[in-house]
Amino acid sequence: MQHRIIVLGAGYAGVVAAGRLAKRLHREDAAITLVNAEPDFVERVRMHQLAAGQDLPPRPLGEMFTDPGVELKIAKVTGVDVDRRTVTVTAPGTDDAEELAYDTLVYALGSGWNSQGVPGTAEHAHDVAGRPGALRLRERLARLGAGGTVVVVGGGLTGLEAVTEIAEARPDLDVALAVRGGLGDWLSPKGRRHLRKVVDGLGITVHEEAAVTAVAADHVMTADGRSLPAEVTVWTTGFAAHPIARATTLDVTDTGQIVVDETMRSVSHPDVYAVGDAGMAMGPGEKPLRMSCATGGPMAWQAADAIAARLTGGKLPNIPLRYFNQCISLGRKDGLIQYVTADDRTVGAALTGRLAATYKELVCKGAAWSVTKPTLGLPSRRRRVLREQPRTDAPTQVPA
Repeated sequence: MQHRIIVLGAGYAGVVAAGRLAKRLHREDAAITLVNAEPDFVERVRMHQLAAGQDLPPRPLGEMFTDPGVELKIAKVTGVDVDRRTVTVTAPGTDDAEELAYDTLVYALGSGWNSQGVPGTAEHAHDVAGRPGALRLRERLARLGAGGTVVVVGGGLTGLEAVTEIAEARPDLDVALAVRGGLGDWLSPKGRRHLRKVVDGLGITVHEEAAVTAVAADHVMTADGRSLPAEVTVWTTGFAAHPIARATTLDVTDTGQIVVDETMRSVSHPDVYAVGDAGMAMGPGEKPLRMSCATGGPMAWQAADAIAARLTGGKLPNIPLRYFNQCISLGRKDGLIQYVTADDRTVGAALTGRLAATYKELVCKGAAWSVTKPTLGLPSRRRRVLREQPRTDAPTQVPA
């Protein structure tokens, strides 16, 4: 019998994990199924570009996975039972539920926007955490006339990329940024100086020490009582893990991330691995890895190699996950590459300007290439599965 591996989610981490597993295990021994709700791969690191009016090329998953070693299933994940080792999915446009049984599960459902519980965000704010949100924001900005007010809330990497992209694409708008602390206060002095220069050059108004406590249809309120005009509010204050894991018996954090060991294996259920934003893994200095594309890929490599090693009797991977830099696009013509320590603390060195923009673009293209060619370039080291774990086959259909 084949060892059944199901990968949930075809974002950066899920696609890399599925492709790498296909290169590590013999097809006769392992059946790999990749489940995703949409038929296309989404370049999440470019959602601010999509929102600002730029068109992104489609990347159909069916064209990416022509290797018969991975079966692609377009369906929405509606439930996971880690005790019965089953996943419940529904096909697009239907309410018909199907139950898939697995021997090993790779959970890569990622994350969405996080309202932080602030009143009015769900009703009035926009997000760039995924394609649907970015498209809604794109349509809203297109209807906004000259002089319209836009406030981007959140001064992290996503907020900086969104506000500069919008301001560059729509210089006729009154664009502002509201940050809880100081502008780029985690950056090196060189990084902060360059960031300030860019936002000033784009005419962006920066509201510092402005924690937003409420969002309305035409303004946002801050903790110190300020009312900032905002016909469009863009909320970029972090991400929230997909909620399905929290509904299982998996050991999860307060944020809903699955707690994993150094091989990305669940600490409570050894047949479950979590990669990307779905997993809570510790990095250098015993600090949790942040939700980012920069960690999603390496987590997927680690998980795939660990799964293959455990199934074939090979050596477990022992490659520490670390950071090198933070890449920030500041519109299409400028950028900031902030170099960091292994545990993500900034150092004095930073790359700025057009060279940094080119660097960031190469990083984005490299990330897209690595997932659109998930089995290309990786040496084929397929090994035979030594033995199967005991399993109980589950029904394939769930009564409606």
